[in-house]
Amino acid sequence: MYAIVNISGQQYRVREKEQLSVASLAGKNGDKLKFDQVLLLDDGKKIKIGSPHIKNASVSAEIVEHGRQRKVIVFKKKRRKGYQRKNGHRQGYTLIQINKISTAKAARKKADAAPAKEAGEEKGNE
Repeated sequence: MYAIVNISGQQYRVREKEQLSVASLAGKNGDKLKFDQVLLLDDGKKIKIGSPHIKNASVSAEIVEHGRQRKVIVFKKKRRKGYQRKNGHRQGYTLIQINKISTAKAARKKADAAPAKEAGEEKGNE
């Protein structure tokens, strides 16, 4: 099963138990995240495409670490003018672990099971 999710304005293909490097996100190591903008779901049998998002679908993840990527050198030069500028940039990133991809069917099953448990508890108390 995989999903395509919008994270910080970019689309990523994610699978459960997969680690993914994304643009810097707010939070500390170990914080739980939930992404609700699921654009596509594929469970191996059926592909579900949202317009623009799939209702009741979400991806839960956990922050593993924050870091910075390798330095990118930006060099500007104009010929015969004596103009040269050298600049470097390191983009920040967040490494996340995808824990679970939940769909509408799973949410419905949990919702149906919860009232049944409550009804059983009430009968047991009488």
